[in-house]
Amino acid sequence: MDRVTAAEVFVAIVDRGSMIAAADALEMSRAMVTRYLAQMEQWAGARLLHRTTRKLSLTHAGETTLERCRKMLALANEMDLVDGEESDVLRGLLRISCSQSLAQTALGIAVAAFLRRYPQVAIDLQMNNRAINLVEERIDLAIRITNELDPNLIARPLSTCYSVVCAAPSYLKSKGIPLTPQDLALHNCLTYSYFGKSLWHFDQKGIKSSVPVSGNLSANESVVLLSGALEGVGITLQPSYSAMPHIVAGDLVQLLPDYQPQAMGIYGIYTSRRQMPTTLRTLLDFLIEWFATSEQWQDMMK
Repeated sequence: MDRVTAAEVFVAIVDRGSMIAAADALEMSRAMVTRYLAQMEQWAGARLLHRTTRKLSLTHAGETTLERCRKMLALANEMDLVDGEESDVLRGLLRISCSQSLAQTALGIAVAAFLRRYPQVAIDLQMNNRAINLVEERIDLAIRITNELDPNLIARPLSTCYSVVCAAPSYLKSKGIPLTPQDLALHNCLTYSYFGKSLWHFDQKGIKSSVPVSGNLSANESVVLLSGALEGVGITLQPSYSAMPHIVAGDLVQLLPDYQPQAMGIYGIYTSRRQMPTTLRTLLDFLIEWFATSEQWQDMMK
């Protein structure tokens, strides 16, 4: 973990009187503040704070550590001034976590455009769809498609992901075409492992409905389900950006056109607003602009 950030967290806890107040002041998740304090105590090899239900107080080791942290932060601030005077070129490595489907179809294009604009930046793109610990896995930015954000996370909305229900012509010829969402309960639906009970949600002119679905293929990555659908295994609920090229080509058929599957948010998740590197902040701003203006992305969402 970054020692300067850990020092700032520790000083904020002491100055503000609680970890909750420190998290609010630093615009950092409470869980992250707790992790930084634990790491500080591990580095010090001693408990730094006496904790009671009413207040926090410094131990002897905590007093020594606080003095050192204040000196470290003062020096770090002086270095920031020098950097700001001598360098205005973005550089450095950013590690990004993203689902395989979004990385292959959209994020890869956006990142390439970003690197053309800022050629001294390097990006390491990790394809991963599970919840990860950003600090432990050294991830600067996680891109997630969800409607259930953890309230302890710091997230910035990037765009909206729309979905379509589709299947191969061979499957529909054999099993028939569902005409309503309720008909899906009678079909072999390819389900996403992380969705729990596999409820597919729909909206028809403001009327919302949910249908439990099941099938003989599930996966934690939508590209696997897309491949199964293309092979005629069953019906899949796919992000529009993945399915539309195959629908246009005739390899898949869009189903239930009068029913809109539930849209989901696309978010950039990171550890701290206040400690955000300039390169990461610039990337987030770039992605928001790209999702809003890119003709390629707009075509994927049709």
